[in-house]
Amino acid sequence: MIGVRAARPDDAAAIAAIYAPHVLAGVVSFETEAPDAAVMQDRMAASGGLYPWMVATVSEGAGDMDERVLGYAYAAQFSPREAYRWAVETTIYVADGAQRQGLGRLLYQALVATLRKQGFTQAIGRIALPNDRSITLHEAVGFRRAGVFREIGYKHGRWIDVGYWQCELADAAVPPAEPRRFAEVGVIRG
Repeated sequence: MIGVRAARPDDAAAIAAIYAPHVLAGVVSFETEAPDAAVMQDRMAASGGLYPWMVATVSEGAGDMDERVLGYAYAAQFSPREAYRWAVETTIYVADGAQRQGLGRLLYQALVATLRKQGFTQAIGRIALPNDRSITLHEAVGFRRAGVFREIGYKHGRWIDVGYWQCELADAAVPPAEPRRFAEVGVIRG
């Protein structure tokens, strides 16, 4: 059975393994060296309990120890400037061989619902272009095209455009309430 839950430190190796092919062979990530499990644990810890990290898992037995991580999604600080604290940048990756099973949508719906519950107002997704599958996924969960930076990244011998997609999570109240910590809210099913 497929489920979505908060990522744990012991998921870092699986998360790193899912991400590595995108770094090493693809252009959807602009990193050039695949981070290992320790780096992924550090990134998860750097969220400080504010920003969500979640995984999609499939049960292969009776207990939590029999779960296999098939994908992950997280939100991070959009910008370190204080006035941006209600906006987040989102990221999602699904393991090779696990795409086209609805995992991406399941994860992204949970991520967006969780961010709404936390009180964030805007989510920003970056998409290396062209990438019709990612565009379709983002738009299916409420993101809309916000703009494109032309030839902004160079990887694997070519220049890559990056599109920005934006999802309005909540009305921008004045004054806005401070976002709640992911540690308080937990994963909200989309």
